[in-house]
Amino acid sequence: QVPVLQTNNGPGLTGLMTIAAHLVRQARKDQLLGSTAEEKAVVQQWLEYRVTRVNGGSSKEDTRTILKDLNMHLEDKVYLAGNIFTLADILMYYGLHHIMVDLTVQEKEKYLNVSRWFNHIQHYPGVRQHLSDVVFIKNRLYTNAH
Repeated sequence: QVPVLQTNNGPGLTGLMTIAAHLVRQARKDQLLGSTAEEKAVVQQWLEYRVTRVNGGSSKEDTRTILKDLNMHLEDKVYLAGNIFTLADILMYYGLHHIMVDLTVQEKEKYLNVSRWFNHIQHYPGVRQHLSDVVFIKNRLYTNAH
């Protein structure tokens, strides 16, 4: 199911990334696409990942792989593109919401970096909109101590 945006002037736009980038430019929020060439490339990479992997992933194995990939990537980053909030964070949040809602407390702890990132994004002003708040516990359930 490919999204289509009908514009007033010209042909309609097709595809999630195309429409999202167009709307970002219309809103004059170009910083959401990245500031440097590297940031722009990373944003594009994650938007591509969102469309090809997250939208296409339906099995439990696909979900585990996605969460593992993201967890490793976010190990030393606040946002997907490093230290700046971008369109990639917004669209990935929307793509993962249905997955995060269904995770158990133990699964959320297993993917701690994803959980931290997701919780941060859902509280970013204006992002969550109509989606339900995903609850994360503040204290870890298990420690490494025996």
